[in-house]
Amino acid sequence: MVTKKLRAKRCRNAACRSEFVPARPLQTACSVACAIALTQATKARQSREQDKQERAARRAARERIKTKGDYLRETQAAFNEWIRERDRDLPCISCGRFHQGQWHAGHYRTVGANPELRFNPLNVHKQCAPCNNHKSGDIVNYRINLVERIGADQVEWLEGPHEPQRYTIEELKAMKASFRAMTRSLKGRAA
Repeated sequence: MVTKKLRAKRCRNAACRSEFVPARPLQTACSVACAIALTQATKARQSREQDKQERAARRAARERIKTKGDYLRETQAAFNEWIRERDRDLPCISCGRFHQGQWHAGHYRTVGANPELRFNPLNVHKQCAPCNNHKSGDIVNYRINLVERIGADQVEWLEGPHEPQRYTIEELKAMKASFRAMTRSLKGRAA
């Protein structure tokens, strides 16, 4: 019986990588310590991959049970963030002041009264929390300042009748992605 002489290999343990002559044909590590380290690294990599797959499965399961209202809320949040970033250097549309408090994306024509203007950038501007929450938007001052910002013709258009909007889930997903991209570009430009 002829024994075939094995050629030298590199140890697969990333910490070692030394050259060795294997005792067996399928040997991949130069020593028992390197073999144990290699096995632990492989198990850790497999565990990370399994965790990643489980997270993806949970994310997909959450996506399957989402309602249209959930998508609408997510899109609204992305839109509001974009409005606050767009108007970052401007004062409150109602009171005209800067402060260190919380900022909202205040709608001139409310979402309840005019849902078709919910995502119209002309209808939404940065507004301080006291004006938006405690003064119900301070609409009189909002309108005065809005005429200065976008013009009387645009304000009259906002106050006029509008066709109802029916968004599909795909449209809401696309709008959310678009608003997030615009927010990222504004933040990148400001940095």
